[in-house]
Amino acid sequence: MAVDYQHLLHYPIPEVRQKYTRKDTMLYALGIGLGADPMDEQQLRYVYEDGLQVLPTYPVVLGHPGFWWKKPDTGVDWVRIVHGEQGLIIHKLPPPEGELIGRTRVTGIVDKGAGKGILVYSERTLTDAATGELLATLPNTTFCRGDGGIGAPTGPTPPVHELPTRAPDVSITLDTLPQAALIYRLSGDDNPLHADPKVARAAKFDRPILHGLCTFGVAGHALVKALDYNASRIASMHARFTAPVYPGESLTTDIWRDGTLWSFRTRVAARDLVVLGNGRLQLHS
Repeated sequence: MAVDYQHLLHYPIPEVRQKYTRKDTMLYALGIGLGADPMDEQQLRYVYEDGLQVLPTYPVVLGHPGFWWKKPDTGVDWVRIVHGEQGLIIHKLPPPEGELIGRTRVTGIVDKGAGKGILVYSERTLTDAATGELLATLPNTTFCRGDGGIGAPTGPTPPVHELPTRAPDVSITLDTLPQAALIYRLSGDDNPLHADPKVARAAKFDRPILHGLCTFGVAGHALVKALDYNASRIASMHARFTAPVYPGESLTTDIWRDGTLWSFRTRVAARDLVVLGNGRLQLHS
């Protein structure tokens, strides 16, 4: 089934009402590697119920509509889709437990041409189920590699954030677990690309890859660490996914500080490969 441009542009993505617990909050933090040092009390505050705090990247897994791309009527070759870009705008961090509503909609499609794929832009908002207060807005870009030539507009595409040309002000390296993808998927992203070797091979990967949002979370951890774990200073975070990560690899995040605007990239040093590029972090003043 080929992609119908108008149908995908107006695809009825189900609204999600989600109750989450303190255990869910801790599971997310464990999935991106917090608690690796059980004696680090700064990390412990995100994985231990006594004084539990919420990581700024936690909203990326809340109110998630599931892997709706797999539904036959999307027409998308779901095996070949990859996460292109992710944004996070924090209006108010959610509490460690609660109930919220996630509303996701497709906001645009750019056609790169037959055999070249399409870019699908979407946005998810998270609101407090009891008060209606807006908690976070999550713009997202999905690259559907197996599609293209569907008659969608060929542009424009948003400009990317350019990194400074000077050397980074600080670089932070964090390890991922070999089972990181299997832990992370328990937070709601059940794309089999990250768990099933057969699906990974069909997508032309040697083995299951790490979720892009898990890489995003690890980068977020590095940025929070650079802020001495003062997560409340983060207002927004955006980055482009440039290459896959395999669970078990070490990730180095390079950070450039320019007042309240920080730039960053994340790389696998062992493969001399940038996996998260054009990163932009906005801090509260």
